[in-house]
This record gives sequence, structure tokens and C-alpha cells, in this order.
Amino acid sequence: MKSQATGSKLLQGAFILSAAALLSKLIGALQKIPLQNLGGDAVFGIYNTVYPIYTLLVTIAMLGLPSAISKIVAEAEAGGSPGEGRTALLRAALVSSAAGLLLAAATYAGAPLIAGFIGSSHVAQALRAAAWGLAIVPLMAAFRGYFQGLHNMMPTAVSQMSEQSARVAVMIALLLALSAQGADAETIAAGAMLGSAGGGIAGLAVMLLYWRRHLRAEPDAAAEIAAASEAVQGKPGASIAAASAMTRRNGSSMRKLLAYGVPVMLGALAAPLISLVDVFTMPRLLASAGGEAQAMVQFGIYNRGLPLIQLVTMLAASLSALFIPALAESRFRGNLIEIESRCRLSLRWFWLLGLAASAGLAVLAVPINIALYGDASGSGTIRWLAFTAAGGTVGLISAALLQGLGCVRAPALHFLAAAALKAALNLLLIPQQGIAGAAIAAVAAQGLAAGLNVRLLCKAAGLRLRPADWLARPALLLAGLAAAAAAASFGGGALLGAAGLGGRTLALAQSLLGVAAGSLVFAAFAVRLRLLDEGELRQLPGLGPKLARAIRKLGLFP
Repeated sequence: MKSQATGSKLLQGAFILSAAALLSKLIGALQKIPLQNLGGDAVFGIYNTVYPIYTLLVTIAMLGLPSAISKIVAEAEAGGSPGEGRTALLRAALVSSAAGLLLAAATYAGAPLIAGFIGSSHVAQALRAAAWGLAIVPLMAAFRGYFQGLHNMMPTAVSQMSEQSARVAVMIALLLALSAQGADAETIAAGAMLGSAGGGIAGLAVMLLYWRRHLRAEPDAAAEIAAASEAVQGKPGASIAAASAMTRRNGSSMRKLLAYGVPVMLGALAAPLISLVDVFTMPRLLASAGGEAQAMVQFGIYNRGLPLIQLVTMLAASLSALFIPALAESRFRGNLIEIESRCRLSLRWFWLLGLAASAGLAVLAVPINIALYGDASGSGTIRWLAFTAAGGTVGLISAALLQGLGCVRAPALHFLAAAALKAALNLLLIPQQGIAGAAIAAVAAQGLAAGLNVRLLCKAAGLRLRPADWLARPALLLAGLAAAAAAASFGGGALLGAAGLGGRTLALAQSLLGVAAGSLVFAAFAVRLRLLDEGELRQLPGLGPKLARAIRKLGLFP
């Protein structure tokens, strides 16, 4: 009975955390639209240059310690030694805070130098604004890792939502205030980056409230924390017993924390490298043609399509968490047939999802661009970027499947290879084709990462992929989807335009009509072409059975 209760708690916690992460990422992706609308393409370009660097530095400052804390706390609780977990939190909090402060100081002082590496002096002010977030977020993440180790996901979920909401609120407030004062693009972008610090403060405040409640629920915990703190810092007031206990607790030593956390950090650094390649190559290459200011405008236009791609890839990233434990369980039982079936089904569905998103966005690029950003600048680039959705979703889900099968290092190496290809193609194509060349390079890089992952997955899971299932029939599905989306969007737009609708409202209506028509045709064709089978759909962990019932009610299954 206890194991069943624990399993139920784990599933409930995983659902809460996945839902919060998905909603948080949704807010994070969509907040870029008002950022561009209020600040313009130059501000948008500066922000999108600095934010990936900020994300990289936060990942480094955390040193993978939240995951390490979670593991050690879970082991300590299972072994009946909760004090060991609290000691691990104390040590990790000290180290991650120190790392965050050190990187914050280095970023603030070295902002002009970093801007020189990027090739644009316009980003220095925003880099200094980002430094404030670096001083706060790593500590917040350490507390999140502690509560996750207790299988209590609610503090992390509430903290994530509070952080993201506060970040967007601070960003928009400063955008409005600075724009009203007539500030330049560099100052407005720096104000937008201060939202990260505001969000970090809000998220940390939530975690400290939960921590305070946790200490009140366990009266002995506060005394243990005080003794452990004195022992860690080597204060004279620390008792010999406390210091001796700290020495004996090898499980909570920093060596063990770092041994587990650093590889996690290195793995987390691999996937964002493709975005960082753009940060350190595009501004310089674009500036050689039109100057630094125009380069930021062009980089902003290039980034218009990325939030839409992120809506698809973040869904893949959130759902991929469901497949890792399911595959690990099948691997533990040695059920090779189940492993092959789950890998095949997961890969096929995310391949179809990515292809559908790519085709839909490519067809509807102009109305979506006008609806979200006010004009059609860069619509051709958005069409190219649309096809990164296919490679991106397959790359993410295949990496998750490989991790579930125990192949942890290979996906990171594949992303490194993709980043190297992106850098080479940027250098080759951007001088000739501008931001469209960067988009083509992104398609190739994501395709390479996905291809390498799938190739290894086929070997690891014993998969054989038939061209008819993965190329021919999906091509028919995409043709139907694209035709339906185009007909509904442009046909409906002509009728609505004749009725007097215009501007962004008309573009929004065209976009929604196209998305609705494309989605319906996708579902119908997937069933008729036998790309979607009710029995297979029910095998998908999480939402599979619910989706099967919904499609059954629509009468689409034969």
C-alpha cells in the first residue's frame, strides 16, 4: 500500500510540475510578442541577443546542483535521515549563491568585453541588467531541488508561475515607462532584461515561504540547520558533535553533489548552443552589411518566428518527461517489444506534430506575422524557420527516448555537432542571404541533431523505419493540411476583407481560420492514411487514452 501511495504521489507531482512548466514556458514564449510590439525590432533584437547568454550563465551558476539536491534528499528521506538532505541543501545553496554572485559581478564588469565578442556595443547595457538576475536565480533553484526531492512539486510549480508572471509584469511595466520617456533602444532592452531579476525575487520569495512552513512542520529541523551552518562555516560555536556528524555525512558532501550535478549541467548546456551560435555570429555578420544598429533590427526580425517554434518544441520538451520513466521501466524489465513499440509510436507522433506545425506556419507566415507583429517584415525568413519545428521536436523526443534507454552522453554530442554545423553555415550563408541564410542554417542544424539521434535510437531500440510510413504518407497528409489552411485563410480573408475587416484584425482572423482548417484535415488524414491508430494512441503515456476517446467521439476512427 505504501508503494502504491508513493507512486500515486509521484505521478501527481509529475503532472503538477509538467503543467506548471508548460504554462510557464507558454507565458515566456508569448511575452516576446508584446516586447516586440512595444519596443520595436531593435529592442527585440537586443533582448534576444542577451537572453540566451543569461540563460547559459544561469545554467552554469546552478552547476546542476538542483538535480543533485533532489537525488540526495530523496535518498536521505528513503533512508530515514532527513537531516542529511537539509545539510545538502545548505551546502548547495552556499555554492550556487557564490557562483551566481561571481558570474553576476563578472558579467556586469565584463559587459563591454562580451559585447565586443558579440560584435555589437548596443547590448552592453542589457548585459549589465541581466547580471542582477544571475545573483538571485541560482539560490531559488537550489530550494526547488530540495522540495522536488521530497516529491513535493507544488512549491516548484507555484514558484515557476510566480517567477514568470513577475518577470513579464516587470518587463512590460518598464517597457511602457521607458517608451513613454522616449528612451533609446538600448535602455528599453535593459529595462526588459531587469524583468529576470524581478521574476527571480518573486520566485525566491515563494520558495522561502514554503521553506519557512517546512521548518515549522519539523521542529527539530531548525536546530539541525543552525548546527550544520556553523559546522559548514567552521565557526567556533559549532559543537564537536555537529562537526563530527557533518564529516560522517559523506552522502551530502560537496564532492558528491558536484559529481552528480556537473554532468547534468554540461548536458543542459548542449541543447541551447544552436541559439548561442546565432548570438555570437549574426550581429557581427549583419553589422558588416548595414551597421550595428541595423544589425539589431534585422536580428529582431529574425527572432519573430522563434516564439512560434518554441510553442511546438516546448510541448515536445514537456511531454518528453513522460517517456523517460516509462522507457526506463521497460528497460529494467527487459521487455524489448515494449521498448520498440513505445519508441516507434513516440517518434512517429512527434515527427507528425513537427511536420504539421512546420507546414502550417510556412503557409500562414504572412497573416501570422502581421497579426502578431504589425507588418510582414521577415515573412520569408519565418517560412524557413517553420521547418525547424520538425527537426526540433524529433531531436528533443529522440534525446528523451535515448536517455530513457541509458544513452545520456550521445544526444549532447549530437547537439554539439549541430551547433558546429550552424556556425559554419551562418558564416557561409548570412553574407549572401542575410537572415534568411541563418534560417536555412537552423533548419540544417536541427535536422542533423534529429538525424543523429534517430540513427542511434534505431540501433538502441531495434527500430526499422519504413519510408512509406515516415515520408510518403506524411507527404500526402502535409499536402492536404497545407491546401486546407491556405484555402481557409485566403478564401476567408477575401470574404472578411470584402465585408470591411482589415489590418491586424483581418490577419488574425485569417490565421485562426487557417489553423482550424489545417488541424481538422490533419486529424482526418492521419486516420484515413492509417498514420493514427486508436490502439497505438492509447499506449501514449499521459494524454493518449483521452485523445483516443476524443477522436472516437468525433467519429474519425474507422
